[in-house]
Amino acid sequence: MNLPELDWRTLLLAGAALALVAGGIVLWWRRRPRDPEEVERRRRSYLNQVGRIVEGEVLEITERQAAEVRPPRSLRWRRAPAPVAKSGNGKRTLVLYSYSISGVTYQTAQDITGMEARACLDRVMHGQPVSVKYDPANPGNSILIADDWSGLH
Repeated sequence: MNLPELDWRTLLLAGAALALVAGGIVLWWRRRPRDPEEVERRRRSYLNQVGRIVEGEVLEITERQAAEVRPPRSLRWRRAPAPVAKSGNGKRTLVLYSYSISGVTYQTAQDITGMEARACLDRVMHGQPVSVKYDPANPGNSILIADDWSGLH
């Protein structure tokens, strides 16, 4: 069996293609992770546009150190930096809430750091009814407050 002779042009083209693919892989691997604040802002905007509204209930309002707040699962594999607290005391404000859709009860929390004034936290208390916007395609994805909408009554 005779192997065809490889032309130098074919070898050059194959080497260039291999270098291009390798460069693309390196750039993809080394790209900067997205800013968690920007990811959360986009998620709120998306849910504000497509979300359906259901009644829910406030379970708790708490403040935690920024290091205690874990990034969403979608960001954990990207080596995302720890969230940076916007408030001067290094704390994040979380509102824990629950809601039910089709007999399934969801309990979750939203980080509302930077939106406390909009949320009027002085009027919010445990057991208070709220409106929750959720993604119909993924009911576990929800918000209580967005940049231009609030479900807190």
